[in-house]
Amino acid sequence: MGDGALSVREKSSTARVVPPARPRKLAKVPFVELADGRLQGVVSSGSDIGRVYVSSVEAGTYAFACSTNNNRPCGGARGGFCNHIRALVDEAVLQYGVERVTRYLKVEVTGEDPDAHSVFSAMGYTRPAQGGSSAAAQVFSRFLRHLAYLELAPDNSPLPEMQWFPTTRAVA
Repeated sequence: MGDGALSVREKSSTARVVPPARPRKLAKVPFVELADGRLQGVVSSGSDIGRVYVSSVEAGTYAFACSTNNNRPCGGARGGFCNHIRALVDEAVLQYGVERVTRYLKVEVTGEDPDAHSVFSAMGYTRPAQGGSSAAAQVFSRFLRHLAYLELAPDNSPLPEMQWFPTTRAVA
């Protein structure tokens, strides 16, 4: 992507806006991020519309955690990755691309054309340990904050909670 494709806001931003690798549907995995040394996100329950799961996989060790939004452990994450973590990996590859996900998680993927399945399989072969769900509250809180931004009416005025970003034309 050359500079000609960037908007004025993107050119003046201190953080580069990276477009998703491919569009994805948000119904199954409404929130996915590579942050805090983990692939983490929120995955909708297939059986209960009012329940979501907060899932994460740690970079390097692939220690995983999966629990509901009210801190009950996932029944499928006993001794191995559950389907929520599989969905999280699938959506992360759609959002960020397989190269970025493998680099961030430090996954060695073999084959000519790696995909989400090969990333998931490579991590599963290592028999990762089940980690604690200490990050679940933080991830779910960040997800709720992102949802709040969706409810705002479109406006060009600055948001008070985003004021820590430096202005581009500040005079010292």
